[in-house]
Amino acid sequence: MSVHNPSSTILLVDDMADNIDILNAVLSPFYRTRVALSGEKALKIALGENPPDLILLDVMMPGLNGYQVCEQLKNNPDTRAIPVIFVTAMSEVEDERHGLELGAVDYITKPVSPAIVLARVRTHLALYDQNRELARQVGERTAELFNTRQQIIRRLGRAAEFRDNETGNHIIRMSHFCRLIGEAAGLGEKSVEILYNASPMHDVGKIGIPDHILLKQGALSPDEWEVMKCHPQMGADIIGQHTDELLQTAWMIALCHHEKWDGSGYPHGLKGEAIPLLARIAALADVFDALTTERPYKQAWTVDAAVSHIEASAGSHLDPALIEPFKRALPQMLRIREQFADSHGALEDVDGVALPASA
Repeated sequence: MSVHNPSSTILLVDDMADNIDILNAVLSPFYRTRVALSGEKALKIALGENPPDLILLDVMMPGLNGYQVCEQLKNNPDTRAIPVIFVTAMSEVEDERHGLELGAVDYITKPVSPAIVLARVRTHLALYDQNRELARQVGERTAELFNTRQQIIRRLGRAAEFRDNETGNHIIRMSHFCRLIGEAAGLGEKSVEILYNASPMHDVGKIGIPDHILLKQGALSPDEWEVMKCHPQMGADIIGQHTDELLQTAWMIALCHHEKWDGSGYPHGLKGEAIPLLARIAALADVFDALTTERPYKQAWTVDAAVSHIEASAGSHLDPALIEPFKRALPQMLRIREQFADSHGALEDVDGVALPASA
C-alpha cells in the first residue's frame, strides 16, 4: 500500500532547470508536480484557482528570492496554510533559522537526498491534510453551535411574544425588517447579519410584565405604564452583557429599542446618535410592524397610514436618516409582512420560507 497521496500537488520553485529536473524525477512518480522558475511565477500559481498542497522553494533566485516569496505567502490569508519547505545550498544555521521564522515548515540543503525529500514531503503533506480536516471539523462544529445559539435566541424571543401575540410571528417579521432596512441604510454584511440575528430578543423583557398589564384591552394607567416601561431593562438583565458580539448586540437592542431620537424615550432618555444605530433600526422596524398589526388594544393601520406616521415621526421618535432607507426597503418588507402574517397561524422561518411552527 502506497504511503503517498497521488492527488497531492507539489510546486517546485527554482531558477535552475537542472535542480527542478532532479526534484521532479524524485517526486513525479508519487505526486502531481508543477514548476515555477521564478518567485513571481510561484506566487501567481499559489494564488491561482488550483493552489498547490506543498511548495519546495529555493532561496537564491533573481527577482523575488525564496525568503521574500515565503513572506508574501504567509502574509496572505489565502496561501498562509500552504506548507513551504526550503531547498537550498545555503546551509548555515542562521539561514535555516531565518527560513523557519518566516513560516517554512522545513529546510533541506542541497545536494538533496531523494529519500530525505520523499520522507519530508510525505510527512508535511500528512500534517497539512490533518490540519485541513481538523479545520473542516472545527468549522462544522462552530456552525452547529452558532445555529443552536440562534435557535435559543429566537425561541426565547418567541416565548416573550407568545405572552401578548397569539402567533409569535412578530419577531420573524421584525428581524427581516431590520435586515432589509439595514441593507438599504448601507450597513456591512456582518452588521446586517448580527442585527438580523439579535433583533428577535428585543422584547424578551415582556416575560417579566404581569398579564393584567401586558394583555389589558384598554389604555394603561400611569402606574401600569411605568411598569410596562421596565421591560427594556428587564430584557437587558435577562440577556446580560457579553463579550460575544451577537449577544452584546441583543442586549443593546433590548435595552435601547424604545429610546427616541428627541430624547423622550425610555428607559434612559437617550437622544440622537447616543442611541446605537442598530437599536434605532430595530425601533423603526418595531414601530412599522406594531402599527400594521392588530393588537388587543387596537386595529391594524393601513400601510399608507403607517408610512405617513413614520414620516411624521422623523426627528422626534425616529432617526430621520433612516426614513429613506425604510421606504426603499418597503416593497420587500410588504412581501415579508404577507408571508409571515398572523392570519397564517404560528410559523417558523426556515431559510426564508414560512413553515408551520413545530409543536
